Amino acid sequence: MGKSENTIYIVDDDPAVRDALAVVFELEGFAVEAYESGDAFLEAALARQPACVILDVHMPGRSGLDVLKALNAEHYPAPIFIISGQGDIPMAVSAVKQGAFDFIEKPFDADTVVERVREALEAVARRNSDNGRGSADPAFVGRELLTPRELEVLGQITAGASNKEAGRQLGISPRTIEVHRARIMEKLGARNAADLVRIVLTGTDHAG
Repeated sequence: MGKSENTIYIVDDDPAVRDALAVVFELEGFAVEAYESGDAFLEAALARQPACVILDVHMPGRSGLDVLKALNAEHYPAPIFIISGQGDIPMAVSAVKQGAFDFIEKPFDADTVVERVREALEAVARRNSDNGRGSADPAFVGRELLTPRELEVLGQITAGASNKEAGRQLGISPRTIEVHRARIMEKLGARNAADLVRIVLTGTDHAG
């Protein structure tokens, strides 16, 4: 897959959203490629890796969730932000579970989106240069059930970070940290954060 290091892919069937985001990203020095459908975007995304993807949930044809599945988003190297309306929070949570990096709620301010994307790119760069040192490294029961992103979040939790601190470190919103935390606890059978720390440090599940 080729790389487009400074390119943002915007996928939204609403031309006003595409135009507004394209203008602010271009002013910030990014290149922008905009797509009005999931199919058109997938063709490009599978050929070249952008710096970041901003993907609407509701589109004719393939929805944002369909696109995440087709991309195998958990393993896609560029961060993918899902755009969702206030009523779409359960859908946004599903998107994060399927590998979306974070979600942005409508109505949004375009400058805020740029800031969120910059934070995400910094976090990804930091992760790559750390080579995963921020994640929970010890072997423990259930480790293989967790995605690389969940391991990073777990590393933050076991280091004592709050949702806000963990979000800042990983470039995602505290609400998305909560989604990952709940999923990690479910997978590892933990009842609370203290349980999680014990599982990681002692290498046993809560029954042990």
